Parts: sequence; structure tokens; C-alpha cells
Amino acid sequence: MRPDLRNVLTRGDLLILDGAMGTELALRGLPMGGQNCLSAPEAVAAVHQAYVEAGCTVLLTNTLTMNRIQIAALPTSVDVREVNLAGARLARQAAGPDRYVLGDMTSTGKLLEPYGDLPEVEARAAFREQAECLAEGGVDGFIIETMMDLNEALCALRACREVSPLPVFISMAFSSVRDGGRTIMGNSAADCARAAAEAGAQAVGANCGDIDPSEMAQVVAAMRRTTEIPLLAEPNAGKPKLVEGRTVFDMAPAAFAEGLIQCVQAGARLVGGCCGTSPAHLRAAAEAIR
Repeated sequence: MRPDLRNVLTRGDLLILDGAMGTELALRGLPMGGQNCLSAPEAVAAVHQAYVEAGCTVLLTNTLTMNRIQIAALPTSVDVREVNLAGARLARQAAGPDRYVLGDMTSTGKLLEPYGDLPEVEARAAFREQAECLAEGGVDGFIIETMMDLNEALCALRACREVSPLPVFISMAFSSVRDGGRTIMGNSAADCARAAAEAGAQAVGANCGDIDPSEMAQVVAAMRRTTEIPLLAEPNAGKPKLVEGRTVFDMAPAAFAEGLIQCVQAGARLVGGCCGTSPAHLRAAAEAIR
């Protein structure tokens, strides 16, 4: 039986998160998105199981964009509670008694006021609703990832803490490693780490973005100099490339594993993969780390 996630983080254990879900579903002929938790649950469960067999110790629910605001933009109707409950339960079943499940959340897809027209109170309500459903579904904590705006990330963190005592992780997407790492909104790695820790996050780090695994190690190092809370890193399988009108990530599993080792050496204690990564990438990383 798995020990409490907070205790694992406190003692500094290294946890291996899973990799991309959307591209794995696409390989199975499905559209990307959390709606598959309802329309194709067997496929979602199969991807979760593949990551378990690859050696991952933490699974993320297939619910990244399943907040009310993002769902409203979908071409088909999806019930917020049903899809998040389903996502949590599918990951929980695959994880079994020995692995952890994080409820996966991200941006509303809109800019908060004053930069955009979304009131913070509306965003917070959407995050709170999603977090409630994920907690009911049995997750061990929340990961708020692929965030480009620190203010929105903190808004989501506060919403999670309002509805559950479970640990909350924040993961920012960096567009550059210049000037200590910057998100597209100009937030630095140091500022993100400091603000997340002060707001009560149990871990902070980086995922996705326009940087490769080695560059993400630089972001991790910058955060390590700023905070003592656990750090996480989920790089893409290399930098995005445009090939025949499609965005592709072509870093091989061995090279990805080498980059993830650099993130561990820089201070990351929760490591996994984002866009373009597969069970093969995470298997190579798990074997290299162990």
C-alpha cells in the first residue's frame, strides 16, 4: 500500500510520472482530449496501463482541459462532473494500490482580467468545480500544468485548496531559458517557484513549452536556487518541429532519458514526459534513473 504522498515528498523520494496521453490516443485512431474518458474508456485505460508497465509510479488523469470554460468550446457536449469522475476512476484503477494518481488540470484557455476579459472569480469557480470532481474520483493530489500565466496558476491552486486538503503541484510552460527562464507571459522561473511555495504548493516545476529536456534542467536549477519545496520536470520529446503542416516531437527515448537525468541532477524529484513522449520514452527514463 502506498504511503501518503505528502510524506513521500517530504523525505525526497524520486517519483516517475507518466508521459503524453493525447498522442497515444491518436495512435489508436481517437481524437485527443478528456472526452475519451466517456466515449472510449477502454483506450484511456490501455494507455494508463502501458505507462504502469513502463515503470511509472504516478499517473495523471486524462482531464487536462476538462474545466467548464474549456469544455464550453468543444463541438460536443461533455458533462464536467461525469468526465472528471471518469478520468479519475480510470487512472485510479490502473494505478492500483501502489501507485499515485494526480488530477490533471490546466488553464481555462482565456486570459484573466486585466489582460483579458475573464474575471478571476469565474476562473476560480471553474477550477474549484473540477477539483471537487477529481477529489471525489479518488486522486492523491492535483497537478496544475502547462500554465503560462502565474496569476492563473495561483488562482487554480487557491481553488484546489478551497475544496480539498490534497497536495497541489504547479507546473509552468516556459518559452525560453533566457533571463532565468520565461513563460510566454514573462514570468521567470525564480518568480514562479517563489510564488508557488508562498501560496502553499507542495511542488513546483515545468512541463511542455518550447524548450528541450536539457534546457528544462536549467529551469529546474533556477528554481532550486529559489525554493526548497520539491521540483518537477515533464519535458517534451525535444523541441516542437513543423513537418508538412503538423507539429512533431522526434527525440528518441534514449536521448529523452539522458535529458531527464539532467533534470534529476538539477534537483527535480518528480519527473515525467509531456508532448511526444510515449511509454517507450518513460521506460527508458525509468531504467536510466533506477
